[in-house]
Amino acid sequence: MRQGPVGRAVAERLWVFGCTVVRLARTPRTTAEGAVHGAEALHGLLPAVDAVVLCAPATDRTCAMFDARSLALLPDGAIVVNVGRGELVDTDALTSEVASGRLLTALDVTDPEPLPAGHPLWQLPGALLTPHVGAFTDAFEDASRDFLRRQPRRYAEGVPLENTVLSSPGR
Repeated sequence: MRQGPVGRAVAERLWVFGCTVVRLARTPRTTAEGAVHGAEALHGLLPAVDAVVLCAPATDRTCAMFDARSLALLPDGAIVVNVGRGELVDTDALTSEVASGRLLTALDVTDPEPLPAGHPLWQLPGALLTPHVGAFTDAFEDASRDFLRRQPRRYAEGVPLENTVLSSPGR
């Protein structure tokens, strides 16, 4: 399994700032950039990291990989960033950790998505929510062209638009 384009882009940006990047994938290996730990090492690595950036797909093995147990292993003040899939994180467990002030989070994706209007994450000072815009990768240009071909036609024909997102409370 090779490192995906989003994970690679995140690592490259962090390396520029002198960050130590600890990479994790399904299977361990060594690359030109260094070690990639296997998934079985996750819990052993968490106590020593300041930030987690989730870029994984949603699979049977990754769904809720950041549950209450995993989140509890992170040090106080750590930040959980999810640009992968909302299902990677147990939203209730993360909400509890952020509400307590122990962890911070930045979420481009949530479970459920969209996050309901009354959900506590909208108001928590330690939470930053973005409108699922982490998709600005090499694939974005093609996806944008496809979107611009289909949506105006649907609008003109009075057909419901695809992939609409409800706005957050008070906006």
